[in-house]
Amino acid sequence: MKNWKLLTVILASLLFVLAACGSDDKKESDTNSTTGEKTTTENAEGPTYPMTISPTVAESQSEEAGTIAYEDVTLEKMPEKIVVFDYGFLDTLDALGVEGIVGVAKDSTLPEHLSKYSSDEYANIGTLKAPLLEDIAELEPDVIFISGRQSAFYDQLKEITPNVIFVGTSQDDYWNTFLASVDVAAKMFGKEEEAKEKIAEINAGIEEVKALAGKYDTSLVTMYNEGNLSGFAQNSRFGYIYDIYGFKPVTDNIESSSHGSNFGFEAILEFNPQVLFVIDRTAATGGESNIEADMENDIIKQTTAYKENRIVYLDGPLWYLSGGGLESELAKIQEIKDELK
Repeated sequence: MKNWKLLTVILASLLFVLAACGSDDKKESDTNSTTGEKTTTENAEGPTYPMTISPTVAESQSEEAGTIAYEDVTLEKMPEKIVVFDYGFLDTLDALGVEGIVGVAKDSTLPEHLSKYSSDEYANIGTLKAPLLEDIAELEPDVIFISGRQSAFYDQLKEITPNVIFVGTSQDDYWNTFLASVDVAAKMFGKEEEAKEKIAEINAGIEEVKALAGKYDTSLVTMYNEGNLSGFAQNSRFGYIYDIYGFKPVTDNIESSSHGSNFGFEAILEFNPQVLFVIDRTAATGGESNIEADMENDIIKQTTAYKENRIVYLDGPLWYLSGGGLESELAKIQEIKDELK
């Protein structure tokens, strides 16, 4: 009997030692033995940090700032205080249910579906082209999301926080850079499943638009600005109406630029598209728009698009300011479906 008691004590002691070793191993796996700092482990409840985020484009060019190269940003933890300039990315964060937004560019024209960000709950950080740097600094943000309109202030914003991430779209590759921006938001905030659902919804909508586009042989995308027009080619800012939505361009002979090529009413009559898209930039920038009165003149009234009621007036703030967001892309698709159904 004494032998059994002794054996029981020995076994209990061995189990205790093994358990202690296992505990030490776990501590060792959580702690760097050299520095004493905790190492990163996979968290089943959220994204893994530290995380390195690449910009959606490597560089951008503008008349004000010249060529700006954007850097990768490594974040030690998920940001809790977020400043957002780009309305498209704000749209995506909102659609994914991301919390922690503290600052928004309220002094530009917020699209209707983002109007809740005009409330006092969110600090004003200026306009899309004129950041209020001191006000932003007071917010002590963990991250600042920008796009091309803020490129001239890139270095100054990095003085507030090194975590300045470019999430804008590219004129030459709009759709893929839009998807890249969604990927940034989904990975940073653990919203991959929500993003997949939204992208699937967008893809389904695109197929419906393609079916509509197939009914027409020619189309033209233009932008209205205080009585003047510009036209857009396939490889331009709004070229995805051709490339992704499937509308056939009435001409390939349009100079590619971010604000389009100058385009007179006579040129529209000469090309005579079956569908004419018109983006109202005047309304987007807060001006008083006379778009229908200016567009539906004696020259335009001779076009097939006018005669068959296929001049499609597109919402200015939505298309000009807030494109590149999950909800705005769905809204664009819906707008075209509603106009051409």
